[in-house]
Amino acid sequence: DLRVDGRGCEDYRCAEVETDVVSNTSGSARVKLGDTDVLVGIKAEMGTPKLEKPDEGYLEFFVDCSSNATPELEGRGGEELGTDIANTLCRVFSCENSVDLKSLCINPREHCWVLYVDVLLLECGGNIFDAISIAVKAALFNTRIPKVRVLEDEEGTKEIELSDDPYDCIRLNVEEVPCIVTLSKIGYRHVVDATLQEEACSLASLLISVTSKGSLTSMKKVGKGSLDPESIFEMMETGQRVGKSLHIALQKILDEEESLGTSRPKVGFLG
Repeated sequence: DLRVDGRGCEDYRCAEVETDVVSNTSGSARVKLGDTDVLVGIKAEMGTPKLEKPDEGYLEFFVDCSSNATPELEGRGGEELGTDIANTLCRVFSCENSVDLKSLCINPREHCWVLYVDVLLLECGGNIFDAISIAVKAALFNTRIPKVRVLEDEEGTKEIELSDDPYDCIRLNVEEVPCIVTLSKIGYRHVVDATLQEEACSLASLLISVTSKGSLTSMKKVGKGSLDPESIFEMMETGQRVGKSLHIALQKILDEEESLGTSRPKVGFLG
């Protein structure tokens, strides 16, 4: 239970989390996990609900991998990785209770809020899925959506009026938003938060999305190697245990930052 950098198999590297770093977004966050650096911005825009879910808003994910993040992302490599991450995030957030999408509905079948979640991978130092999921949860916690009133005149024409007060807004409940825990199989053991060197030694990894209560919402295997059922169950147990403590630590940091209000000094993603 000892890794090259002195951590145990279930230890994360030190993570830096900062919210509200991009001024022209509804919510934003930057997460630095070891050498991995991620920036997430969320924009709330008015749209039309999907036909199959007329009384809900929805989330759209877009991931951009900077070619400076790692030499492997030069050319088409960044596009493929970006699409893979965006599809994984869609799967993770397709779980019904992750975000209360009904609270994003303004007018059933006519108007709803669409949250465009833009992820920018600035630097890749291993374990990008976990870092991105932490940043997405922090950005959703930071998101403020303007309150809206629907006015109807005598002829039945509906008008939408946005509140002018910046503090009169809706906040999202992120309690059920899952975080991804990646477990990399190395030899007979598995480790969390693998560095680039550890990822190079691992033939297969398991991505598990875990809620703050320890419920598993989705699972995905990556890598060329195979995993036997016994080790999958072990990795699931570890993922649940590590995921719960990760949520507690993240929520504590977010609440502390929130309590400082507007007086807190901002480092920003260029700091």
